[in-house]
Amino acid sequence: MTDEKRNDAGEPAASDILGAALGGAARRAGLDPAQSGSTGHIVWHAMGGWRGILESVLPTLVFVITWTVTVDPHSHQGNLWLAVGLSVGLAVVFTLVRLIARSPASAAIGGLVATAAAAALALWTGRAAANFVLGLITNGAYGSVLLVSALIGWPLIGLAVGWLMNDGTAWRADKRKRRAFFWLTIAWAALFAARLAVELPLFLADQVTALGTFKLIMGLPLFAPMVAVTWLAVRGLYPKSAEPVSESSSLDGE
Repeated sequence: MTDEKRNDAGEPAASDILGAALGGAARRAGLDPAQSGSTGHIVWHAMGGWRGILESVLPTLVFVITWTVTVDPHSHQGNLWLAVGLSVGLAVVFTLVRLIARSPASAAIGGLVATAAAAALALWTGRAAANFVLGLITNGAYGSVLLVSALIGWPLIGLAVGWLMNDGTAWRADKRKRRAFFWLTIAWAALFAARLAVELPLFLADQVTALGTFKLIMGLPLFAPMVAVTWLAVRGLYPKSAEPVSESSSLDGE
């Protein structure tokens, strides 16, 4: 690690730590530009394969279908307890299957926690639309952080890729890389902003079925092409011979 990447006390700079955290997360998701593999394979791996897709989609899909088919034509309310019960139940099943199979369960556990928290919020407020509040907050937070990082000249995509490719923050001196990482980060921020722009009015109008439907439509179907574009752009910026950061230099202990 170069001196310019450390502060006066010899500790890693904030950009180093953040880059390591983001890069480590990308690597665990299978998004390491230094590794070989077709774009389709990388995107599929990033989504978690069939299991990951089912874990991501089914709880929300079951919630939406259950709520919709149980809506009373007079009160315009569905069976909230049944909807959240089936949704959380599915998340529990997915987590147990991974634990029994001794496969990595962090994504399933994270999904279970998020599903349970959303269900608890919906039950506490008595509003089915509240089941999607955490997703709205997440989209707003991610979009804002990505946008700000690009505007101040430290796009998060660049920090993650710099760590993965053992490039540190040297990419900031390369106009081509800096421009590419700026626009990639802006594109990801725009994705989260678009989700929020579509889903927030539906939430405020209490349009549960439409809200859940658009959440699914703007989820993996938009995530997959964004991963593909990012992957292709990064591979175009770095030759295949580029050396990835060694495991021993990882700041997250992996």
